[in-house]
Amino acid sequence: MTAIEDQSLRDRFLTPGVARAITAPSSILLLGGAAAAGILLGGPIIGAVVGIGAYAGRVAAAVPRRGKGDEINPRALRSPWREYVLETQFAKARYDKVLASARSGPLKDRLTVIGDRIQDGVRESWRIAQRGQALQDGLHQLNTSQAERSLAMARQEAQRHASDANLKRVEALESQVATVRRLEAVTQQAAERLRLLDARLDEAVARAVELSLSGDSGQLSGLDSDVDSLVGEMEALRVALEDTGGGTAQMGVA
Repeated sequence: MTAIEDQSLRDRFLTPGVARAITAPSSILLLGGAAAAGILLGGPIIGAVVGIGAYAGRVAAAVPRRGKGDEINPRALRSPWREYVLETQFAKARYDKVLASARSGPLKDRLTVIGDRIQDGVRESWRIAQRGQALQDGLHQLNTSQAERSLAMARQEAQRHASDANLKRVEALESQVATVRRLEAVTQQAAERLRLLDARLDEAVARAVELSLSGDSGQLSGLDSDVDSLVGEMEALRVALEDTGGGTAQMGVA
């Protein structure tokens, strides 16, 4: 696959991110919810139009945009996210040296295509790191310790006075603490997953160096599919983090 800025609309539509948006449960729920709201406002026909429009908008939002893309700036990140992005950039730089030294011909053509996909991986690593850091920043603002102390006090008060107000306060605080803990787990898992994906990308570059020395472009077919699958996993991780962030807007997580 080529870089996003060079892809046609068809190529940008036929991506894993768009496929997930088409079949995602959240998209189906959006379709149903928007249709129901439309029916209340103007009847079945209006409901159908509103529902389909909302669904189409969700899918369209998943299509990668043209343009030069995000400017990758690891210095804008903190550790460990900065190191994850730098690792992918170093891997791409090593790959570019191999590509520059390759002779013109089928081998270089294949290496160029793979290099474009590796650059997509660098871009995805940058976006994942940005999202991971944003989630961390939001968690710091939520003050988990204070929320847990407030929950403990609310439970004690509910035991003394089991009123509806006290019970609802306990439920609200329990929900907040559970959400914070879930976000902490998601952020940690994302960091570990990104570190593994970066290591696999680095391994793919090492394989490309080895295979390029053989001069046989046919041996690159396996590497081509492996890199494409790897970048697809990065895209899936980034989408998952974006969906996680969208579900925490009410708690103030950026």
